[in-house]
Amino acid sequence: MVIVENIMRSVKTDEMEHSYYYRMLKSNISLNYSNQSVEVQAYGIEVERQDIKDGKVINIERNYVRGISPQRYKVHKLLKLLYDNSVSPIHLIDILGDYIDEYIVDFDKELMDIAMN
Repeated sequence: MVIVENIMRSVKTDEMEHSYYYRMLKSNISLNYSNQSVEVQAYGIEVERQDIKDGKVINIERNYVRGISPQRYKVHKLLKLLYDNSVSPIHLIDILGDYIDEYIVDFDKELMDIAMN
């Protein structure tokens, strides 16, 4: 996986600072088409939260979803949604679940494009 975009947000409370990192990931995934394995470029998202107290990182939480869609713009919109709402890695799947289910058809469209060429 390669990080193709990274946006960061910091949230300060009385005792602690929380640094959130929202990253778009790019990788290849293998799909089966006509009994053959076909490599398709796909984008995913990683979210990381670092809890900082007195200038020291005391906890790191991280979660990611690989291969959400081959459509970069769709994954970028999801990345922005997570960033705008300061979504924690703990809630990543809760927020993205329905989108992931919806975007799975993008891979079928990608296979159809490959078959047509």
